[in-house]
Amino acid sequence: MHGPPFGVRGFSYLCVMASIYPLSEGVFTIGHNKLFVPFSLANDDINHRPAGSLLVEVQPFLVVTKKDVIIFDTGLGFMNGDGILQIHDNIRKHGYEPGMVTKVLLSHLHKDHAGCLTFKDNNGLVNATFPNADYYIYRPEADFALSTGAPSYVTAEIESLLATSQVKWLDGEQGMIDGYIHFAHSGGHCPQHIVYLLDDGGEKIFYGGDEAPQLKQLKMKYIAKYDFNGRKAMELRAAYAEKGRAEGWQFLFYHDVKCPVGKM
Repeated sequence: MHGPPFGVRGFSYLCVMASIYPLSEGVFTIGHNKLFVPFSLANDDINHRPAGSLLVEVQPFLVVTKKDVIIFDTGLGFMNGDGILQIHDNIRKHGYEPGMVTKVLLSHLHKDHAGCLTFKDNNGLVNATFPNADYYIYRPEADFALSTGAPSYVTAEIESLLATSQVKWLDGEQGMIDGYIHFAHSGGHCPQHIVYLLDDGGEKIFYGGDEAPQLKQLKMKYIAKYDFNGRKAMELRAAYAEKGRAEGWQFLFYHDVKCPVGKM
């Protein structure tokens, strides 16, 4: 069994508990074509979608600590009806501005998790979605994404961010960001996937990207066809659940329609 990626205990770095804000972009179905199609829980029927379609939420997270305003993954990059980036609108609803974000932590670069690294303004100019933030990217994942491309990766979106000076590269099997955010290479959902454990001294917040995307997946043991290494991903989920239960982690569930944040 693959053990949890964080073999060391976290630091008690901050004294105030973090605030967590799910930034829901809506519910979608995704099929073999890798297209995200909006789905109304009230009006749509999953049986009317192509066979094998999955029902998922797309839900970045805003986490505010004493030190940082953090975004975990950036969503699809859709605009709302007023032509405003959905993730910007969602952040403002919680009393924050995009320019206040200090860190963007990316689990991997699939288009539903990294579809809003940058955007084009009304003049057609490409801008970083979070102009004052450092974007943390696992270097092997960027290399893999650029060499793999569609349909899972949008290379133009990744390249536009890499052209800025805002990228902070993460390397190695595990490491630390600013003394209180652990990252670890996991490699279950895609070969260079990473996960994060934020320890702010008040509680531990775990973000597993697509290796812990829904609460039910931590409670059920099965191999998912959409994972690069299904058995490894299954074993990692079990390890995350076990360690998270023992240490009281708050889990952030990116694709959970009903439960965005929870404990085991």
